[in-house]
Formats: sequence, C-alpha cells, structure tokens
Amino acid sequence: MAIPAFLAELRTLVGHRPLWLPGVAAVVLDESGRVLLGRRADDGRWALVGGILDPGEQPADGVVRECLEETGVLVEPESLTMVSVSPVIDYPNGDRCQYLDLTFRCRYVSGDARVNDDESLAVAWYAQDALPELDDYTRRRIGLALEGKGETVFDFAGHAPGRS
Repeated sequence: MAIPAFLAELRTLVGHRPLWLPGVAAVVLDESGRVLLGRRADDGRWALVGGILDPGEQPADGVVRECLEETGVLVEPESLTMVSVSPVIDYPNGDRCQYLDLTFRCRYVSGDARVNDDESLAVAWYAQDALPELDDYTRRRIGLALEGKGETVFDFAGHAPGRS
C-alpha cells in the first residue's frame, strides 16, 4: 500500500514508532441508501473509504479526494458525524499509527465504484441490512452516519463536564 510522500519521509526519521495522524473516513450513501465499502489490500478486511489528510488539507476536501482516488466515486460531504480517536493500528510492515478520525456522511454524486488504486482489493455497494463482516468501530461509525441526525458525536474517554 502506498503511503503519502510526507509520511514516507517522516517514517525515515521515526521508523515504525507510533504516529498520531489526522484521518478522514466516508460513509457514502447512493440514491438507494446503499453503503460504499472497500476491502483493504493490507489486511483484507472490509472498511470505510478514507485515509490520511495531506498537510494543510481541509478535511472535507480530503474525504472527497480519498473517495475519488480509491473508488472512482465522486462524493459530496453532507455532515461530520463523528470525531473520535481510532484504536492503535499495527500495519503488516510494522508501522504503528493512531488517528484523529473525522467521519463524514457523504452523498454519491457520480462515478462507477471500482478498485481505483493499490489500497483496495475490492470496492462494493452494500445494502444497509446486508453489510459484510466489519469491526465494531466501523459499525458504530456507519450507524451514526445512517441515523442522519445532523449532529456530530464526540467520544469521551473520561469524565466530560455535564456528562455522567
């Protein structure tokens, strides 16, 4: 899997040590309400389409770019549905990362869903009641986006003011 040039350069300095990175993910819905997913090339699991923001890139622009690069699908971000921190991810090459995840609900605009780069083994639309095997974190992000309340959910690890 290719990584952005800025990250490859950073990795020459820090090796496989854990990095804190900004990431975006898209819960893309087509006109039938199906969800777009990609099967990752690095671990073979189905996941949301997304990736790392480039330095200085606006998150909404990044989610549009990632969808187009990975799937050939042009999307329009409708809402930011979740701000969270991913679990620590151990990649097969030894790299470790944790992401500030910005999950967007996106509307399909155009394009034929397909594998469009080397990051995916497959790309497919799934009915909401027939999703493939997904981890709990991904299912939660999809569920919040499908609720479509127009509110952003913020995860809290500890006690936040006004929350019990």
